[in-house]
Amino acid sequence: MRTILSGLAILLAATAFGDAAMAAPVHAISMHGEPALPADYKHFPYVNPDVKKGGKISYGVVGTFDSLNPFILKSMRTTARGMWDPEYGNLVYESLMQRSRDEPFTMYGLLAQSVEWDDDRTFIQFNINPAARWADGQPVTADDVIFTFELMRDKGRVPFANRMAKVAKLEKFGDLSVRFTFTEDADRELPLLLGLSPVLPKHATDVATFDQTTLKAPLGSGPYRVAEVKPGERIVYRRNPDYWAKTLPSKVGFDNYDEISVEYFLQENSLFEAFKKGEIDIYPEGSATKWARGYDFPAVRSGDVVKETFTPKTPSGMLGIVFNTRKPMFDNLKLRQGLALVFDFEWVNKNLFDSAYTRTQSYWQNSTLSFLGAAADDRELGLIGDAREHINPAILDGTYRLPVTDASGRDRNVLRVAVSLLREAGYQIKDGKMVDANGAPLAFEIMSQNAGQEKIALAYQRFLAPLGIKASVRTVDDSQYQQRSQSFDYDVIIKSFPSTLSPGIEQVGRWTSQSRDRQGSDNFAGVADKEVDRMVENILQARTTEDFTAAVRAHDRLLVNNSYLVPLYHLDAQWVARRKHIGRPEAVPLYGYQLPAWWDENVQ
Repeated sequence: MRTILSGLAILLAATAFGDAAMAAPVHAISMHGEPALPADYKHFPYVNPDVKKGGKISYGVVGTFDSLNPFILKSMRTTARGMWDPEYGNLVYESLMQRSRDEPFTMYGLLAQSVEWDDDRTFIQFNINPAARWADGQPVTADDVIFTFELMRDKGRVPFANRMAKVAKLEKFGDLSVRFTFTEDADRELPLLLGLSPVLPKHATDVATFDQTTLKAPLGSGPYRVAEVKPGERIVYRRNPDYWAKTLPSKVGFDNYDEISVEYFLQENSLFEAFKKGEIDIYPEGSATKWARGYDFPAVRSGDVVKETFTPKTPSGMLGIVFNTRKPMFDNLKLRQGLALVFDFEWVNKNLFDSAYTRTQSYWQNSTLSFLGAAADDRELGLIGDAREHINPAILDGTYRLPVTDASGRDRNVLRVAVSLLREAGYQIKDGKMVDANGAPLAFEIMSQNAGQEKIALAYQRFLAPLGIKASVRTVDDSQYQQRSQSFDYDVIIKSFPSTLSPGIEQVGRWTSQSRDRQGSDNFAGVADKEVDRMVENILQARTTEDFTAAVRAHDRLLVNNSYLVPLYHLDAQWVARRKHIGRPEAVPLYGYQLPAWWDENVQ
């Protein structure tokens, strides 16, 4: 690697790079359009900048942990929450830039106080804040950034391990600037993903043991330090009083507790009981039935527990019963389409969920990125190309909807269409069993993770049985579920695919050929389709909002048409119960409530 130090060398390098190298530093970067906040902004609009810091909060999660290193494959599913955490905040490690949750995808300065890049995004240069410090007082430097990216490349897990794949050159400019120059096939999202990446201290990281699980408290630059670890049960973070970024605009109003504890529980019921007793302060609720019926306990009646509903302005995402197309039986579009129709959402919603849910029809429902109600225009048809011949015309013109049943669990009209599709797939009912041309019965196992998933799987089992289809249901413990999920050892699984207003590289991990056989990826359906690959690439390379929207809609149409899963349901709201002494800002950002901006009102 070429390292350029200072003075004349920097000047010569700038000349060599030409006009691109002289790009003016900016305080923020956005995937599409311009950042909403000016260079002199004081704080994000969804925080309380005047909050009095102090007190404590206790979070609860179901599961366990055996490592404090969140960046390696061995602890991918069992790492300690809070180390590097999109929900609780990055308490110990920090990224080069901080994402605003009130914009689709915009990054503001954190470890990097400014950024330089060109219009074609052929490079990005991060200029580190001279005030940035590790918890031991040593400065954060360009050497730390270079060290981290090379270490993640060699020993990190996906997605951290992949971010250097399309970097042609990594250079140091003085002690505080690092430039990434990209390969010709790099996508336009990559510069922002680099800004989201963690930075580790070179002087306090053991390269030889980095890929091994560890419970040793690490050194970071973040607002908290690990204070206590009870393996698999509890981790406590305490505020670093010397935190370097406490007055930085992108951190004002965050990190408001003196102490944060994360408690682990073996079962959801145990976690809920702990919340009812006051041992846990926050309980995000995902069950419509429990939200409607399960909160009649003393703390709610007395007002000590507050129930709140938030309405984010984000896409629905997709929760679904996923077919593993690596299994030969599911590598059959007509079979998948027929099986998807058998699921009676109306029965499930009425009988299991008090009719609280909305059927999900699109991966980006409730947003302009969805194909629903939007006919493919010339721009989109040009992207789809010859694949349009294989797409349901109703999906192309935006009128497609999953059928609405009579909620009986055996709607004859819908089942008639499903059986017709199964017949086209080569199956027929013989002696009460659905069999293929060789007489082999259609049978598979649905793997579930918890009681909620099991309930859905058992309902689906019930719907399939009258057609002679045998679906067994197996609920496994968390460790087995994670191991089998990562190695794709299942027939059918229930998974959630969250969506944002700025889909990008995560689509590669979920749906493209390159992730199909990569253990630990999110390609749970085993998708390897050249048209899907091409559409994801179009999303990543889009330069205008119009091209981006067209590419996402086309991708949405392909995913829905190919029936990789049985679409389930979503809520148009977020439900959260909290102890009344936990305060929150009045403003709710685009992505919904943000726990790192909440605080303890007991602090005087």
